[in-house]
This record gives sequence, structure tokens and C-alpha cells, in this order.
Amino acid sequence: MNPNRYEVNLSILFTELDLLDRPAAAKAAGFDGVEFWWPFPVAVPADRDVDRFVQAISDAGVSLVGLNFFAGDMPAGDRGVLSNPDRAGEFADNVDVAVGIGERLGCRAFNALYGNRIDGVDPAVQDQVATENLVRAAKVVARIDGVVLIEPVSGMPAYPLKKATDALAVIDRVHNEGGVDNLRLLYDLYHLTVNGDDPDAVIDRHARTIGHVQIADAPGRNEPGTGEIDFEHYFEKLDAAGYTGRIGLEYKPSGASADSFGWIKRD
Repeated sequence: MNPNRYEVNLSILFTELDLLDRPAAAKAAGFDGVEFWWPFPVAVPADRDVDRFVQAISDAGVSLVGLNFFAGDMPAGDRGVLSNPDRAGEFADNVDVAVGIGERLGCRAFNALYGNRIDGVDPAVQDQVATENLVRAAKVVARIDGVVLIEPVSGMPAYPLKKATDALAVIDRVHNEGGVDNLRLLYDLYHLTVNGDDPDAVIDRHARTIGHVQIADAPGRNEPGTGEIDFEHYFEKLDAAGYTGRIGLEYKPSGASADSFGWIKRD
């Protein structure tokens, strides 16, 4: 694996620094690409806050590879709002802001966390709301030749997309009902492993649908080498299957972030 294919998720790494200082820290650590979860506490931040975020990435000399849409209050347990009937407008407004950031920084991959199931709300109603929101998001993202990523997630019992087949079913439904073809699977090796999926089979059967890859070791969600995942095996398999995209480091460093990259083989 070419070390230049790795990029750093700055919502989980370098959190010992202020958010706007993290892109420069990633650059100093030898990376030229970064990704973020939604970096603001609200769906539609003030223009000046967006400008400061964009400027921090530009000044650091790194590229923004991936960006999450607004996903609610993640520390409180939210994992997306797009399937929540009461928050559909909030998500729709956020899409325009997120894609605007992507257009300014050259980011073309946007992760749309599906959202937890809600007590008292029919799952079919949530799925219909999600389909409508994802169709709209896909059309907006298509204007800048981008993709919308759908991710299976672990650790949240109420989150309905746990295996790759769950995410792929959403992708198929949105394609069939909305006629959009720019939704892709976010292949997160940590989440798939923890949820008992078969990461090998996902590559074998669905490599062409993989739009982005993220990694962390399991158990623990720390850097490679701290758990049991054979990363070289999966990297070789992804290469052989034709995946040419970046690899997002989305792990919790076991120590200081800058000290967590010793596993990377640099020529």
C-alpha cells in the first residue's frame, strides 16, 4: 500500500488540538489528505465559521478527501438525521452547505449517516424519508461530480445499517426510486468486523460499489497493530479488486496522535 494513499480523519485523530489546528498537524505528520465528520455543532453554521474551516485546510496545504453531512449530536448518540421525519428540512439545508464546502476544497465524497430508528415511528416511514433525502442529496452532490457514501455502523443498536448488505439495500432503493447512480458503499473495515460481517466477501461481491475505505483495528478501534485485523491482506485484496481510492485513518490513537503512525511503511 502506497503510504500516500492514507489520509487522516481529524474528527477522531489529533483531537488534543483545536479543530482548526488539526490540518496543519496532519501535514506535519506527513499526510496530504484529511477527512472530517461534520465539524460544526449545527447543520447550517455561520458563513464566517465555514470560511475559517476552509481557510485552515487551505493554509495547511492538505486536501479534503471526505466530509460527513450533519449527523445530529453524535456524542449524545445521534448517528444521522436524514431518516428522521422531524429533521428532514435540517438535513436538506445542510446538504447545500456541505456541498458548498466540497466545491471550494475539491472534496467529492460525502458520508450520509442514516440515522437511528426512532421509538414510535414506523421504520417504513423513516425509510421513505431517508430515500427522499438521499435522492436530493445525490442530485446536489452530482453537480460537482461527487458521491454520497452509505455506511454500516457498529456500537449503536438503534442504527439499522449494520452490515454491507443493509447499506447496499439502501443504495439500490434510492437508485430504483430516484434514478440516481452516485451512491456508494463506505467500506469501514472496523465496523464490518465488529458487526460480524465478512469483509472478504464484501470485496469479492461488491468492489465496484465501494466508494471509500476507512480503517481501525478491532477490538478497540485503535491504530493498526493493536488488534487482530490483517490489514495487509485487505489492502492487497482491495488493490486486486481495482479499488484506487484513499484509505481514511478513522481510529482512536492509543497514545498521542502523532505517535500512532509507526505501523505505516514509508519507503
